[in-house]
Amino acid sequence: MKISRWLKHLCSGHWQVRRAFPAAALQAIETAIREAEAAHHGQIRFAVEAGLDIRPLFGNQTAHERAIEVFSRLRVWDTEDNNGVLIYLLLADRDVEIIADRGVHARVGWEGWEQICRAMEAEFRAGRFDAGVLAGIHAVSAHLRTHYPRQGVSANELPDQPVLL
Repeated sequence: MKISRWLKHLCSGHWQVRRAFPAAALQAIETAIREAEAAHHGQIRFAVEAGLDIRPLFGNQTAHERAIEVFSRLRVWDTEDNNGVLIYLLLADRDVEIIADRGVHARVGWEGWEQICRAMEAEFRAGRFDAGVLAGIHAVSAHLRTHYPRQGVSANELPDQPVLL
């Protein structure tokens, strides 16, 4: 465990999330998710967390492991066609993880998600958090349009608003 990681997480707070994602950015993300889902039959959630709490940090929990917990907690897996996708950002690590339900993941695979994550992280390093998330939503949506094309009217099974953890 690196001391620098501990310090980043322990000094993180909701103020950093609000600075990176002001109200207008959160509204733009919600709108982007709603508009993206109108073009396919998939479900997208976005969650951002300032830093890990002391116990998971002490256990050296990775962003990927935390993303899986958040995926479960937000019930992204609970869609009729197994077509839910979580975009998770652990702000202290500037680490993006995309966790997809088994139906979507079987079609896109790790490499497809990794490309999106790396592109988003590049935007974050440049300080363009909202642009990075919006680009990620559009890239995830492109996969969902390919594998889950819109057929008639689809129910919105998951909320569109970003989750601040």
